Amino acid sequence: MNQKIKTLKIIHLALVAGVTLAYFLLGDFKNILNLEIDNASLPYSFIPAVAYVLSNFLFNKTLKNIQKDSSDDEKFSIYQSASIIKWAVLEGACFLILLLKPEFLLFGVILLFYMILLAPKEDKIFQLLNIKS
Repeated sequence: MNQKIKTLKIIHLALVAGVTLAYFLLGDFKNILNLEIDNASLPYSFIPAVAYVLSNFLFNKTLKNIQKDSSDDEKFSIYQSASIIKWAVLEGACFLILLLKPEFLLFGVILLFYMILLAPKEDKIFQLLNIKS
């Protein structure tokens, strides 16, 4: 099980590193705090909120596929899929902000920090899946 968690951590690190690299290469951090939201840019301001809600919804919906009598490996497999879906939605939102509305770079950075906080932790996984270590 530890090897599977290590693999999940590497996947998470790769996703976070890719977004971070893209932000450093393409982002303009000089004017990160100068947010001007007008009617034309208003829909872009909802991207982070929609990504947060959608990622959590898909994560929880996928976790509901876990049967009580499933083996630990089956539970972890579903958890891994759910986590990757959640991270992919957040990563997609970060790239949407960066490429479509770079003026809202701050929102993308906030999503990136949230994504970093979602790093897989062994004890949290065991507790969520009711697996005894």
